[in-house]
Amino acid sequence: MSTASTQLPEGRYGRSSDARADRTLKVVGAVLGVLLLALVGYFGYHYVGQNKISAEVIEFEAGKDAVTVHLEVRKDAGASGYCTLRSQAENGAEVGRADFRFGGDATRIDKVVTLRTTSRGTTAELLGCHAD
Repeated sequence: MSTASTQLPEGRYGRSSDARADRTLKVVGAVLGVLLLALVGYFGYHYVGQNKISAEVIEFEAGKDAVTVHLEVRKDAGASGYCTLRSQAENGAEVGRADFRFGGDATRIDKVVTLRTTSRGTTAELLGCHAD
């Protein structure tokens, strides 16, 4: 006794619409994946690769009308730019903000800067550094 086959004869009716839809979805998914990877790479390069100046606050000391900040700056030789610092009061209000410029051939700069405040500041926050 033999059993009847439930499959269609090979090549007689062409590919099913499910196979075509699967292939289309795979192609669209691959293209979108490549575009997303390229976009992440582009933004990563411009954020990390193009940032010629970076810094960090080592320590700070708050006074009545100023905050003294020990700032360490790392940069490419010959690059110039500025870093923005701010100070906030105990209630969170901003009491001081200033840009400090850096230049020259040194690649690492340790500098103590003074940020004037309108009242007693309790923080010293580095907002960012930018190359000229």
